[in-house]
Amino acid sequence: MAENRRSQIITQGVQRSPNRAMLRAVGFTDADFNKPIVGVSSAHSTITPCNMGIAPLAEEAQNGIRAAGGMPQMFGTITVSDGISMGTEGMKYSLVSRDVIADSIETACNAQSMDGVLAIGGCDKNMPGAMIAMARMNIPAVFVYGGTIKPGHLDGTDLTIVSSFEAVGQHSAGRIDESMLYAIERNACPGAGSCGGMFTANTMSSAFEAMGMSLMYSSTMSAEDDEKAENTQLAGKALVEAIRADRRPRDIITRKSIENAISVIMAVGGSTNAVLHFLAIAHSAGVPLTIDDFETIRARVPVICDLKPSGRFVATNLHESGGIPQVMKMLLAHDLLHDDCITVTGQTIGELLKDIPSEPRADQEVIRPWDNPMYAEGHLGILKGNLATEGAVAKLTGIKQRKITGPARVFESEEECLNAILDGQIIAGNVIVIRYEGPKGGPGMREMLAPTSAIIGAGLGDSVGLITDGRFSGGTYGMVVGHVAPEAYVGGTIALVQEGDTITIDADNRQLHLHVSDEELAQRRVQWKPPAPRYTSGVLAKYASLVSSSSLGAVTDRNLHL
Repeated sequence: MAENRRSQIITQGVQRSPNRAMLRAVGFTDADFNKPIVGVSSAHSTITPCNMGIAPLAEEAQNGIRAAGGMPQMFGTITVSDGISMGTEGMKYSLVSRDVIADSIETACNAQSMDGVLAIGGCDKNMPGAMIAMARMNIPAVFVYGGTIKPGHLDGTDLTIVSSFEAVGQHSAGRIDESMLYAIERNACPGAGSCGGMFTANTMSSAFEAMGMSLMYSSTMSAEDDEKAENTQLAGKALVEAIRADRRPRDIITRKSIENAISVIMAVGGSTNAVLHFLAIAHSAGVPLTIDDFETIRARVPVICDLKPSGRFVATNLHESGGIPQVMKMLLAHDLLHDDCITVTGQTIGELLKDIPSEPRADQEVIRPWDNPMYAEGHLGILKGNLATEGAVAKLTGIKQRKITGPARVFESEEECLNAILDGQIIAGNVIVIRYEGPKGGPGMREMLAPTSAIIGAGLGDSVGLITDGRFSGGTYGMVVGHVAPEAYVGGTIALVQEGDTITIDADNRQLHLHVSDEELAQRRVQWKPPAPRYTSGVLAKYASLVSSSSLGAVTDRNLHL
């Protein structure tokens, strides 16, 4: 199959001479026409620190591909900085960028009949976007993570980008002065790499390593360390071998390997966004997966890593403590991992983990012993009830109050809510409702890091609940529930909530309930009208017209009718 793809472009003969002439112009020699053409998809950008170190890695990938006998062809794709666009209208483009990335990689690889692709990404949506494309195309592929950022430091405390968001709330509540606010901002992000805690970027890189689509140990390396460059070369070599062996993503991305990935996500305390992204990846790979499968895995996998946002450590600390392979070996030792899954190198998970001890080293605190976990069960709960009949996603760790019943404070947008929090209008016992921020209604399903961080900063994290049909940053923690589906824009019950209605969030029983009778809700539904679309042209309008429910992964190609 790889040979057939290549022959579409460079088969010898008069009919292909124009194609070959153009390839000579970009560096092909006679000998190169017999090599596999390997795409290197680079998400390099100076828009965000997550991606600003990727260009040198793309060169290392090309070196590895050439050394293994392949012919690399580099092309670029986009990125959006969630951290910079957070809390603005621009954040609506974040989830949209996942699909733009997937479409662009698919377009470049298939248009040029590439035999395989190595994708390098940093910020949150680079990773699922690349993996969706790989699963769709099903040509040999490997993902390379651009690397995590090292922690910032201030007065002996490790900082991440979330520290800066929380400092805004602390300042508004009078808990820190302006000089401390700016000191945190100046020290939070010291250099290149993706957000340092177990936020969305590190969650997805860890999951891809567990799934077998990235090399072992690669997901927690610092962007600025030499080993990241060396590992990228090795990934290029591994991909060329995968092309020769015709080892494809759908051989690797299976139901079992996705279960492995989800188990690791639970064990490390990963981001709620992983639910959305793995539903989309599974859809692209043709693997049956539902939102309820996350709840099944959650119930049997403990959280064994003490990582930010609700814990103490960052991804570089995890790397020093044994990384994802150590976490996987512990899961395997307790029959919570499938060891027969194949990886991009051709080795099985069991073979790769063979020499790793079943318990973590005693000289570190990041990975807890199995008999002393952070939490006995996983942290990503799927809540259901009359407010979320299709389901909603909550991070159940790092909260002291596991059930809250209180009056609804209803906001039609993130900005409206944030202003109310900063103005001191939210009090203990309130349940905040932010709606019309879903995939269609936003459109784009913005992350609510600004209001949730403001709540934490104001000291209300354990006493205020928040629900939304939007998303949360991987840096969010507290009594918050996102991905409420059906969303408000399509008439979900969240659209019918009125100021002062009583809402219960019950983490232990995974319930989300609006205490309003069915009869009253029916009357409200008759009176409800969908709002006018916020965008009527451009990419956001196209996205809103195509995107599915968040309970299905917010994919854009599920219900296409030809």
